Amino acid sequence: MEVKMIKNISIDLLVPFENHPFKERSGIEQQELTESIKENGLLEPIIVRSFPAGKYEIISGHRRVEACKELGITEVPAIIEELTKDEAIVQMVDSNIHREHILPSEKAFAYKMKSEALKHQGKTSCQLGTKLRTDEKIAETVDDSARQIQRYICLTYLIPELLKLVDEERIAFTPAVEISYLSEYEQRTLLDQIEFTDATPSLSQAQRLRKFSKDGNFFVDTVFAVLNEEKPNQKEQVRFMEEDIRKYFPKSYTKSDMQKTIISLLEKWQKQRERNRRDER
Repeated sequence: MEVKMIKNISIDLLVPFENHPFKERSGIEQQELTESIKENGLLEPIIVRSFPAGKYEIISGHRRVEACKELGITEVPAIIEELTKDEAIVQMVDSNIHREHILPSEKAFAYKMKSEALKHQGKTSCQLGTKLRTDEKIAETVDDSARQIQRYICLTYLIPELLKLVDEERIAFTPAVEISYLSEYEQRTLLDQIEFTDATPSLSQAQRLRKFSKDGNFFVDTVFAVLNEEKPNQKEQVRFMEEDIRKYFPKSYTKSDMQKTIISLLEKWQKQRERNRRDER
């Protein structure tokens, strides 16, 4: 078994991986990571590869490095791997794709990057024999099927504003895949109507919008009419104006962070109520 050497590297010499698809967490998760490093130190070394000008490109450990910077730590333990760009992309994705909390957009661009790297490796490889399709190859190391990986990659064709709604769970995954087949102009038209009607498309609505696009019948009035349909079994939603609750959270918190915190506090409140009821018996 190969023993990998660990070396302490100055944080100033570290550069983030180019087009890294995994976003930094600025909410509860990152705070917990920072507290853990503050109490126990950085227990797991980051993984890097050599980079021009004596620097090192981070393959795995971006969040840990940011936490160390916040704590004023100037050196971190690292394993230095000698990898090509394509090899580094594959390892970067594999090192991050199994995170506990991962956004649809992160998974989408990670799968796309790994797929393109594997295709490039295939073109430059001299190996003989039948090669698996890249989505099948990726599926060997993750819980998603090859078909599901293709669907995630479809999300990379959404405009950023719509993809953000997917990350915020305002647009479900399956309708989002259908929407990704719309042109950029059509997606922006849809976005305007989502904001105007305060409604997002269901799967059947997204499928019809895609068909309207294919048939050349995609118009503003059509989108408005579709989004204004009453959805069957539509559940009533409790909505908060962001400006009403923003003051209770740190400025760095995203909408998702606020939602998770509210749910967590409600769960604690519910448990306390149950304990109080038991004590009263």
